[in-house]
Amino acid sequence: MKNFKEKNYKLSINYPLQLCLVILVLLITACAELEKPQPEPFYAETAPPPKKEFRWNNGKMPKSFDPALAAAPPETDVVRAIYEGLTDTNPKTLETIPAIAVDWAASGDNKIWTFTLRRDAKWSNGEQVTAKDFVRSWKRLAKMGDKVSHYKLLNNIVGMQVAEKEETPPQESEEPDLSPKSPFNQDLPQIFKKPNPNTAQKTEIKPALPPKQSEADKKSETEVKTKITEKKETKPGTKFGVEAIDNYTLKISLVQPDKDFPALVAHPIFRPIYGDGKEFEGDKLNADIVTSGAFRVFSVGQDGITLDRAEHYWNSGKIELERVRFVPTENAEKALDAYRKGEVDAITNVDFEPLALKLLTPYDDFERTMHSALNFYEFNRENAPFDNRQVREALAIAIERERLSEDEMDGASLPALSFSPFDEETKIKLRQDTERAKNLLTEAGFPNSENFPKIKLLINRNNMQQRIARSVAKMWKDNLNIETEITVKETDEIEAAKKTGEFDMIRRGVVLPTTDEAANMLAIFPSKESAAETKTAKKNKENETSKIEKPKNNENVSEQIKGETFDNENLALGTFENMEENGAILTEDEALAELPAIPLYFPTSYSLVKPYILGFEINTLDAPSLKNVRINYNWQPEKTGGES
Repeated sequence: MKNFKEKNYKLSINYPLQLCLVILVLLITACAELEKPQPEPFYAETAPPPKKEFRWNNGKMPKSFDPALAAAPPETDVVRAIYEGLTDTNPKTLETIPAIAVDWAASGDNKIWTFTLRRDAKWSNGEQVTAKDFVRSWKRLAKMGDKVSHYKLLNNIVGMQVAEKEETPPQESEEPDLSPKSPFNQDLPQIFKKPNPNTAQKTEIKPALPPKQSEADKKSETEVKTKITEKKETKPGTKFGVEAIDNYTLKISLVQPDKDFPALVAHPIFRPIYGDGKEFEGDKLNADIVTSGAFRVFSVGQDGITLDRAEHYWNSGKIELERVRFVPTENAEKALDAYRKGEVDAITNVDFEPLALKLLTPYDDFERTMHSALNFYEFNRENAPFDNRQVREALAIAIERERLSEDEMDGASLPALSFSPFDEETKIKLRQDTERAKNLLTEAGFPNSENFPKIKLLINRNNMQQRIARSVAKMWKDNLNIETEITVKETDEIEAAKKTGEFDMIRRGVVLPTTDEAANMLAIFPSKESAAETKTAKKNKENETSKIEKPKNNENVSEQIKGETFDNENLALGTFENMEENGAILTEDEALAELPAIPLYFPTSYSLVKPYILGFEINTLDAPSLKNVRINYNWQPEKTGGES
């Protein structure tokens, strides 16, 4: 009895103590939660600039102001700012909008286009922009030939066809590296701390030098270039299809119908220049050039390029920015540091590495955008069983693209369930479906993949592409029990293999500089089949069964070549006259019906834009405009707890 009382006594003493301890722990935990800092909504919260000035870091210094040489940012960004074309592209919707041309009309067959020019369009020296300026500038493009960036965009204009090279000496491939980059250096997290002016920048990784050419190759290349140059002039008697009816009426004749031609001429290369182009000669950028855009060049220096609002621009009253500064940086780390310190208002055209992307993704001022480019595996349809569409579809839908993008590319790409990055509403998608893939192989004569040959997959020497190839090969093995032999070759070997056909599938990448569907399909699938090959392909397709049916109607398809593939494959001029006979693929529906290739992924581009910058639209075409950019001086950083 005594022990029982002592025990109750001890419990009566310990219970209040235990209760106090529990309450104390809860209070400490609550205080810790209250004191825990909330994540900042923006990567960098700095005040707006004191004047209407937009400071833009879009990579390194541009090499030229010449519209004819504008292939990609930063050159295309500057050209869009200082030159005006017939039409422009709405940066938000990608629709074609008026620029120097206020109206346009096409003939019934869409082969003759007439543009009416505005009468208040002026050069920066006050002179009027007329139709003759377009004629002169486009004749210059025709004369420059394959020196023009994306010169194949010229080919459907009468008299502007660029002669293709009859032979190409071994050289570095023009195909861009569309792979996510290698891991970022381990010191990157330092950039995500508060800015420290005394922090030294890390070593910049330099790209490898291109392979050296032998003297014989150099001589051969020189001879070929000389030969082509001699062919660039318009043949005697050949009509030039660009005509100034009067100062404000421009008529353009096309080789093949193009219902989307106004969208094509929004590209920077079609913007007219003042004079004959001599001001672009030499290695230095000329700040004294005469321009026609919303901004004019004010100065060029080592610290970048400064543009001022053009007083003679026809719509200058609607341009809010007074000044734009292009601030170049050597690498992504320095760009991030400048953004963090408030030295720039936006960053584009910078290769952020996987670690940087993971750290930047949570911030509201960071944006990831699908880029107008495609990575894919093209079939050699001359080799059995890849001449069978059922086999091609089975391999296409056995790939888990979402896992490929997330696991192998660290989320630095978006899965390509179709061929076009612009047609997001495409009903037909190449979604992963293992069971259907197995059924297709059975219908093609390979039940349980029995007797299916080992796939010979050819890729370029790139670490990321090798990882992707190994992952795809594993998916084919796990899902279909099909073996793959991966062959890695250098650029010149890849080009040789394309000609000999020593592969079953080959990795390719294409950048698409326009929103025109036919142009993009022709960039991805150049029309190069012989009539016999086309006949065989059509016969095979008629005997195959697929859920994806080729459209019965093709009346509204644009029949021309405007796209630019950065492969070394060139489209023959005869393609224009024989598209139908050569089995050209002009729509995405046709591409999905035929499946000449397996789309894998779309690369992504990245940007950082300060929250006080409005109207700066980043888009798939990588064509932002400065015309609608404005600064919100009332913006204030958001405080903890959501207050401002």
